[in-house]
Amino acid sequence: MPTAPFPAPRAAAASSGPTVAIDIGGTKIAGALVDPDGTMTATTRRPTPRGVDADGVMAAVAEVVAELSESPLWASAVRCGIGSAGPVDASRGTVSPVNIGAWREFPVQERVVAELAAHGADLPTVLAGDGVAMTAAEHWLGAARGHANALCMVVSTGVGGGLILNNQLHPGPTGNAGHIGHISVAFDGEPCVCGSRGCVESIASGTAIARWALDQGWSPSDTAPDAGSGTGKAGSAGAGGGDATAAGVAAAAAAGDPIALAAFDRAGRALAAAIAATATLVETDIAVIGGGVAAAGDTLFAPIRHHLAAYATLSFVKDIQVVPAVLGTHAGLIGAAAAATMLLPSSSS
Repeated sequence: MPTAPFPAPRAAAASSGPTVAIDIGGTKIAGALVDPDGTMTATTRRPTPRGVDADGVMAAVAEVVAELSESPLWASAVRCGIGSAGPVDASRGTVSPVNIGAWREFPVQERVVAELAAHGADLPTVLAGDGVAMTAAEHWLGAARGHANALCMVVSTGVGGGLILNNQLHPGPTGNAGHIGHISVAFDGEPCVCGSRGCVESIASGTAIARWALDQGWSPSDTAPDAGSGTGKAGSAGAGGGDATAAGVAAAAAAGDPIALAAFDRAGRALAAAIAATATLVETDIAVIGGGVAAAGDTLFAPIRHHLAAYATLSFVKDIQVVPAVLGTHAGLIGAAAAATMLLPSSSS
């Protein structure tokens, strides 16, 4: 986290109180009070419950809100932002996270508002998908700071993203604008889980990278993972078993395995095509990439930049930058706060 104060995101910059931030994912539910300079206080988290119904998952969210309400800063909170794994429908306040099976069209915004009120906080609240939240975070305090037009992406089990246009977060009517993972970059490509064909996610997600490498004959035992390769979890494979995930493919690519290198080149080309298409459409000048697959570093970024030269050829897009996200695990909570601050009018506070 930055230590120096930063200006609050636009739209609600005049508000001096903290924002209640809630980050909901498949492994954890976290909360914090986020000050206008980005400082997080009263942070708390719970594991995302497994084997429970919808109310059982919500109970963990309620515990997070209850713990935040014990902070002496609680009474001065001015708004709430909820960042959640998707799909989301921000127009209805509902979520159907792929990695939280108990929630399908779950009214999380309404339920959180009720929990806030139960603890004496009647706050304006906004819901954002995790890709949009990450975008808000990186624009406020991260790699997209200072850029009026930016594309931010999360490349992990899936591929998501969000847009900053004219210094404003642009989530779209349902909160899904910028969902770059489902831009088709191969019109005769394989079917995607979304129902389309040749989507970025079906080529460049961590799942797709590992699947393609295995289909081409790569074996995780071919190259022992190198704990110093800078590929996140690549060194976590057990002895004799190997790591058959994208992290394992990244470790093999770093060691020169040709199939692993080809898998990341293929993913990088898909991402480059989508970045160029987005930049051409809305004139973004930077693409920020985070998520677990981005931990592969140059193994991913080098092919993206190489192929981008062939796709981003027009004068107004050829200089687009591609850089890694910098906020890491802080992006969810910072992003939930930033999204609320950008999307809620200052008069709400």
